[in-house]
Amino acid sequence: MKVLRPPLTDKDVEDLKAGDSLFISGTMYTARDAAHKRLVDALEKGKELPFDVEGQIIYYVGPTPARPGNVIGAAGPTTSYRMDPYAPRLIAEGLKGMIGKGERGQEVVDAMKKHKAVYFAAIGGAGALISKAIKKAEIIAYEDLGAEAIRKLEVENFPVVVAQDCYGNNLYVEGREKYKKE
Repeated sequence: MKVLRPPLTDKDVEDLKAGDSLFISGTMYTARDAAHKRLVDALEKGKELPFDVEGQIIYYVGPTPARPGNVIGAAGPTTSYRMDPYAPRLIAEGLKGMIGKGERGQEVVDAMKKHKAVYFAAIGGAGALISKAIKKAEIIAYEDLGAEAIRKLEVENFPVVVAQDCYGNNLYVEGREKYKKE
């Protein structure tokens, strides 16, 4: 199976199609809606972000506390539409990938097409299993947000599916259409 290693380039994103299954290995970041709001507010004020989003992947997750001996607790994806008000701005700044669950709004899709970004789905309900692919986790910003703080993750063979590609193809729509035909 294909392994994707951030930071991603336009070419990396262009090679991905809705429905592709792959692994991500390397560095990625976590952020949910409260952190996204702070990131966009910082951009609006001309401030520097706590990490360079260029070519990066953000995983929409608020992990549970780590048990002794583990680097992170259960780390299942959260519903992505809550990040939709903020994602287009981050995509315009160079964000190349997002991981979550559920469909994205039209403004996000338009930004993905314009700036060559991709949306990956991770399996909801499999947080304990997914956490095994996370080899290191450290809070790098907004610690006061608790589970929603921004974390830098080191991952190995983190499983995802391309849900929506940079061409506007949408696995959620295609899957429903296929199901109706059968």
